Amino acid sequence: MTAALGASWSVTMRYARQAADHFWCTVEDRCPGLLPERTAGVFLAALGRLASGGDDPAGRAALLAVLGRAYRRYRLLPHRRAVEAALTGTVARHLPWTPELAATWERAGRLASAAVVEAAEQTGDGPAWWPAEVIGHDRPADGVAILTVRPWRRLPFQPGQAVPVCTERWPGRWRWYSPANSPRPDGTLEFHVRAVAAVSRALVHAVRPGDPLWLGPPCDTGLRLDPTCGADLLLAAGGTGLAPLRALVEQVAVAPAGRRVTLIAGTRTFTDLYDAIALDTLDRAHDWLTIVPAFSHDTSAEPAEQGDALTFALDHHTHQEVYVCGPPAMLASARRRLPAAGMPVDRLHLARDFGR
Repeated sequence: MTAALGASWSVTMRYARQAADHFWCTVEDRCPGLLPERTAGVFLAALGRLASGGDDPAGRAALLAVLGRAYRRYRLLPHRRAVEAALTGTVARHLPWTPELAATWERAGRLASAAVVEAAEQTGDGPAWWPAEVIGHDRPADGVAILTVRPWRRLPFQPGQAVPVCTERWPGRWRWYSPANSPRPDGTLEFHVRAVAAVSRALVHAVRPGDPLWLGPPCDTGLRLDPTCGADLLLAAGGTGLAPLRALVEQVAVAPAGRRVTLIAGTRTFTDLYDAIALDTLDRAHDWLTIVPAFSHDTSAEPAEQGDALTFALDHHTHQEVYVCGPPAMLASARRRLPAAGMPVDRLHLARDFGR
């Protein structure tokens, strides 16, 4: 992100409501009946964030997933030049406009459009985002929150997938979170969030029940179960990487089909094991499930529970399908360490790194 793009976009977002109104009116004038007025604020915030370049690779991937679907949904691909012009014109209303800044935003708009077109070719049809409401917010451990969210209309997803999430406290910033549950009759989703960056800190420390969120289209992460494979499962989680693996356990619970599942819940210390009650409930309910805690930095834990999740995975591995989800360092280590120890690559499923 150039300094000029970042600074000018920050100024524009100080007038978010007026900017959204102007943007929508411009788009409506040039290609009427396509972009619904009620979606203009969410759409503009995402597009401006993408064009200004203010995201890491994972955040950019989330923006492209949302915008690619939005351009398809609202039939804007043939009109992308009009959308670019509306974006540039909206920014121009709130700044001392110079030829240099105009050229910078025109180029940024073209680059953003090109990226969105490519993303749209790889996405399916359907809504670009689902408005949702936070109905539960628990703080089970320091710096961690469990959010229960109810979309206004059911969001179709599969256990192991990830969903882009945006809060009105950071308009235009979308971040990936995996539901910790399989689909429920009431349509609610549970997200496990650790406060490590701006959006996640807002979700942990500022968001409360009743607050709105937006959920983007679900995306595969490499952790979905193969419906044709009935092999036993070995699931190794690190931190909030537990969420999608717990969802897989819930999926198996619907139709166990003779599977045995071992879930290794890896944390630094016992107090970091934030989902202990839910895990204990699952463990008591299913005799095919074994839950193994792994504490990498807790010398007060039982000797059999001391160690990192990957070491425990190697200790418990026989012929299962292996799924690993956790922090980037854990995934990088798993990518090297597990095959080197003899774990078959074709049975190893690592959570996708959206930054790649």
